[in-house]
Amino acid sequence: MGGVRTALFNYLFAKKHGGDFLLRIEDTDQTRYVTGAEQYIIDSLQWCGLKPDEGVEQGGPHAPYRQSERKDIYRRYADQLLISGNAYYAFDTPEELDEIRKSFEAEKKTFAYNAVERLKLKNSLTLSEAETQQLLATGAPFVVRFKMPENEEIVLQDLIRGEVKFNTVTLDDKVLFKSDGLPTYHLANVVDDYLMEITHVIRGEEWLPSLPLHALLYRSLGWKSSMPAFAHLPLILKPSGQGKLSKRDGDKLGFPVFPLEWKDPVSNEISTGYRETGYFPEAFVNILALLGWNPGTEQEVFSLDELIQAFSLERVGKSGSRFDPEKARWFNQQFLRNRSNMELAEIFAEELNQKGIASSMEYIENVIDLVKERVEFAKDFWGQAWYFFTAPDQYDEKVVKKRWKEGTGKIMLELSGVLDQVELFEPENIKSAIETFVNERSLGFGLVMNALRLALVGGSMGADLVTMVSMLGKGEVKERINKAVQTINK
Repeated sequence: MGGVRTALFNYLFAKKHGGDFLLRIEDTDQTRYVTGAEQYIIDSLQWCGLKPDEGVEQGGPHAPYRQSERKDIYRRYADQLLISGNAYYAFDTPEELDEIRKSFEAEKKTFAYNAVERLKLKNSLTLSEAETQQLLATGAPFVVRFKMPENEEIVLQDLIRGEVKFNTVTLDDKVLFKSDGLPTYHLANVVDDYLMEITHVIRGEEWLPSLPLHALLYRSLGWKSSMPAFAHLPLILKPSGQGKLSKRDGDKLGFPVFPLEWKDPVSNEISTGYRETGYFPEAFVNILALLGWNPGTEQEVFSLDELIQAFSLERVGKSGSRFDPEKARWFNQQFLRNRSNMELAEIFAEELNQKGIASSMEYIENVIDLVKERVEFAKDFWGQAWYFFTAPDQYDEKVVKKRWKEGTGKIMLELSGVLDQVELFEPENIKSAIETFVNERSLGFGLVMNALRLALVGGSMGADLVTMVSMLGKGEVKERINKAVQTINK
């Protein structure tokens, strides 16, 4: 959800201002590469209706859009930073750094590869030029680190948070490039954003601590005047409001956090998706839009076009936004109610076909019209309307005990005969015939109607009874009454 919301806010902002929305696949960290993830991202955006103007599928003037296919570009800029003195080679092995961290921890200190510590470690700042070149020539593992300025205050503007300040004393020398020939996120994104002419970077607040490094990279590469504007979105919080909503929270807390169902290729663990749960994509998009942004009006339900027109970063909040699963279901219900009976009937008809039930679209539309106010998801139609398509095969014992007294079966059979005589089998005529029957026999109207409902649906649930009788038709009503009398009386 968090990733899709970030994409959505980028999309809305781009479209609001006549810009382009780019999809770039950031796959330079091979240790975190997940098979199928790229296609999952593409499919998720497509389901949400967020079509990139440029990307791995669309192509475009800034291709290629997979960072793993751009590594020669990054090497060039890593070299530029090394030559200008803004970066340096570091040859410390992971094992050596682990030992140093442990020694710091023993003294209750925290190790950081920073302006102070770098002068005590194995890198091109402490080694001679000859020693550095010798290590490179022999293929010694290395990384390229950014040389963070000492004690410099960095003042930047965030489009959501306003002025933000950092001091380089608190920042470490981040790795920019690895000996496997691939960059880290920091170098790759700054280079790509510049080369792809990105004007605005809208991302999660977890990237706010990286902002000073990225700004310094723009300055170090001579691109300060081309640096994009940055906006860091607030966190999506758990329903309790305590802590960030994580990808593992959803199924544990009883709701999806993935747009589409996701099967982890390593663990085979399956995470539920909004699509598979029955959400309409428009509802999912609407849910995400209001997590952290508000339109400043009472309107809650938006089409994608309406969101584009209303969206502004000025109305994105700084605080985390609590996710409400019940409100999410409410949104889906609103979009379901706004769909035509024909659209919903086409969805329901597929389920009926799978159950081997044949019915006319006109009949299904009429059923939908009766029950659509009762459901939140299209998958709920069967639970609310099954009795329009199949007779009950059992009768609720509690309802039988309450509504079916001695002699009720005889009354139902008499009523069946009365209904059989109604010429124009429409609700008004059916209701009139039942009222006449009740009055002539001095029966309670509730007694007759409740027993009739029990006979037709097997319980006390269901749509308007007279309308139901009309739609089922004389023959089906007669059969169900006979079956109920035989079964319940026995």
